[in-house]
Amino acid sequence: MEFTGLHSTSLQNNEPSLFDSPAERYVKARQSVQRFAPVQLGLAIFSKENSNKYVVHSYNFFLFPSTLGIRDVEFTLSASSIQFLSHYGFDFNKFLKDGIPYMNEVQEKILRQRLLAGTWKVCSTSCADRDVLKKAIDEVTSWITAAKEEDTMILQDLNGYHMLEVQLVLRQALKNVWTEPLGDKEVMVKKVNPQHRQLLENSSYDHCQKKLILLSARGFTNLFLILVKAKKPLVGHNMLMDLMHLHDKFYRPLPESYEEFKRNIHNLFPVIIDTKTVIKSVQKKCLFPRVSSLLEVHAVLCSSNLNPKGPPCPVIALASGCSRYAEKKSPHEAGYDAFLCGSVLLMSAHLLLCRSTDDAVEAEPSFSQYLTVLAEHVNKVNFIRGGVSSINFSGEDAPCRHPPALVVHVRGWPGLTERQIYQEFKARCRFDVRRLSKNQFILLSNKYKQVKLVLRDYRHHPHLQVSVYRHWRHSPSVNCLLQISGIVALWSLLAFALGGARSC
Repeated sequence: MEFTGLHSTSLQNNEPSLFDSPAERYVKARQSVQRFAPVQLGLAIFSKENSNKYVVHSYNFFLFPSTLGIRDVEFTLSASSIQFLSHYGFDFNKFLKDGIPYMNEVQEKILRQRLLAGTWKVCSTSCADRDVLKKAIDEVTSWITAAKEEDTMILQDLNGYHMLEVQLVLRQALKNVWTEPLGDKEVMVKKVNPQHRQLLENSSYDHCQKKLILLSARGFTNLFLILVKAKKPLVGHNMLMDLMHLHDKFYRPLPESYEEFKRNIHNLFPVIIDTKTVIKSVQKKCLFPRVSSLLEVHAVLCSSNLNPKGPPCPVIALASGCSRYAEKKSPHEAGYDAFLCGSVLLMSAHLLLCRSTDDAVEAEPSFSQYLTVLAEHVNKVNFIRGGVSSINFSGEDAPCRHPPALVVHVRGWPGLTERQIYQEFKARCRFDVRRLSKNQFILLSNKYKQVKLVLRDYRHHPHLQVSVYRHWRHSPSVNCLLQISGIVALWSLLAFALGGARSC
């Protein structure tokens, strides 16, 4: 998926941090997801055509929030994200003009209630939209006075929700007209008597039935529900934000509880595979270069011979209507990235299967064999810079091993802030900083080399004493407890001594 932004900078303390637990990171990410909107979703469907060939149908869906019958949706644009999308050729006109609507269950419930009550409306406030509606009404009211029964006229140059809104407004205002859509841009208006109108309203051919309006307003959500029902393995790359947007935009608003979010996603998609966690495993088990982007990973898997003795990888062929991706790389176009995801998964799984046994692997492994070798990665989604390496959607999150935390004791340099400490160490390495006490700060890094470097370089610093953090020694709560225990012990000793003196 592509979004109007990732992490909101307008929210205080919203930056991802190595100090974050999964629940804390979820709270931060949830606030950002609620502010930004998806602009494009890519879906690549891999079908096994024969024993060793997969055919891929890859699709791009431009998305735009539904404006029919619900409260007008507001979303934020991040300048850097828009610039990033523009750099990769994103079609903003298609997003704004032709984006497919969508809504979640809460929004659908509101629309359903308003349709039943007859209080629905299109959330459009632009002068252009009002002018389109006014022009259509003026044309019909001028024509109908002289028109005879069964006479017709055509309204032209309509699109999107105008097609629906014009029909519903005309039917509501004029009881002696009937409307029918003609293609995507025209509406036929017919003069009828009230009895004929009633018969037409009760027919199954009425394009303005409430259930059809609801179907149209749900838009992409209809496809999302089909994907949920299919229960096929869902594959992504660094897909936590994708899953959060899927939940928030097409299912239900994100819950406050992190555990509830995990349960909901697991119920929707019982098998999730994040190629980022799979590639981490491949890098440990094979001579795989340290590349990070999806395009780089795909290029390495395609160009290098990491498995010279095993059977060849399955053939991955794009369907005829999707052949553009075979001829031209289109990074950060959602449909292309979805194609890369599935391809990387198949090639990685094949490589791991060949490395998992000394016995000869079948010439044409089945997909169930690939799932078996990927079992340790199923439902584990990569967690960027945090207290765990991955989020486990089907169990407990396992903590990851970080380099030891460092504690910085400040001497003779009053008033230092977390930001100033971060800037001090930024030139050497990237640490996340948190204040421990008035003159102490904790540093966290995810690289052992950086920790060793700082311990060495700051050994004789005049103002900053850096050492490995020891909970029993540096924790304010432990120090407080020790002080209280010392005071209690001292009073007990005094009481014992004084009591002994009296008895003598």
